[in-house]
Amino acid sequence: MRIAVIGAGIGGLIAAVGLQGDGHDVTVFERRASPGAIGAGLTLFPNSFSALDAIGHGLGDLARDVSSEVRVTSGQRRPTGRWLLKIAAEDAPEVRTLHRAELYQALSKLLPDGSIHASASTAVSDLNSYDLIIAADGVHSDARKAWGLDKGVRFAGYTAWRGVTAMRADVAGETWGRGARFGIVPLPGDRTYWFATLRTDPGVTFADNHESLREVFGRWHRPVPDLIEATLPDDILHHDIYDLTGLPDSFVVPGGVLIGDAAHAMTPDLGQGAGQAIEDSAALVLLLRESGRDEALRRFDEIRRPRVTGMWKNSRMMGRIAQAHGPITSGLRDTTLALTPSALAARSAKAKSSRPFSL
Repeated sequence: MRIAVIGAGIGGLIAAVGLQGDGHDVTVFERRASPGAIGAGLTLFPNSFSALDAIGHGLGDLARDVSSEVRVTSGQRRPTGRWLLKIAAEDAPEVRTLHRAELYQALSKLLPDGSIHASASTAVSDLNSYDLIIAADGVHSDARKAWGLDKGVRFAGYTAWRGVTAMRADVAGETWGRGARFGIVPLPGDRTYWFATLRTDPGVTFADNHESLREVFGRWHRPVPDLIEATLPDDILHHDIYDLTGLPDSFVVPGGVLIGDAAHAMTPDLGQGAGQAIEDSAALVLLLRESGRDEALRRFDEIRRPRVTGMWKNSRMMGRIAQAHGPITSGLRDTTLALTPSALAARSAKAKSSRPFSL
């Protein structure tokens, strides 16, 4: 088939590589002038690698080559540094981290030259000559709207900053304050990916991201302020967090399919946004190996909707808990977490992250 992929993000590129490897003629259309030029850290759990291995074409090994396993003490802390929940390195769930831009570069090299069209129109009306359109165009998907599947997006109640710095972190996890969080994720090459969230209204702008971060997190435990100071101001990304108000009634239309955030954008609170986009891509590739387009799309919708619906709901719930800002709600949250046995938390995390991909 002639296949158009809208969006050169992780999900779109993995689908393109898998389908191109299976003999389809695939073109990727990206509205940005420099796809993959920016990005931050990415956390992938075993389900992601299971899906990549299922696609084949060396995708699992490629992702392992540009990532590293995280084996450090992790958990949740208070801004003072006191652990609410501490998981020893040997008990932590299996997870690998990488830089999005490096994964993009590795994936794009697997596609024939000219496969990715930057600064391109991504309107589905311009792609009628293709046998299949895969819309991987993100939370604000134009394809979802054009296909009449859009129920709108919802501001999650908080904004986020992200950065990568050439500073080694010997711990991982999140620190939870009242309406604010800071996360630390070690990356390959002695780098650290960090993210910070703050409860705010949508659309609020910050004249100086560095100074705003200092004001909120400057007195939190180390290495929180050190990571902020070690990141160049121009390297700090800022954006409000949105998820879908409701999932589309279907992920497919005749000759078209939504994948990744276009289909089921969720808050980042379970770390499974990229993982579910990868699972979408794997499911689509494998189903198209087994049957024709229309049957593959029907089964895709049937298989993927139950899986991502639970993730979408649970991510939203976890975000509300983690972003608790009132003295009573945040205090109850912290007390509950502090009373949770670390062994139980580790087993639960492993069980949730280790589910292998399957159709």
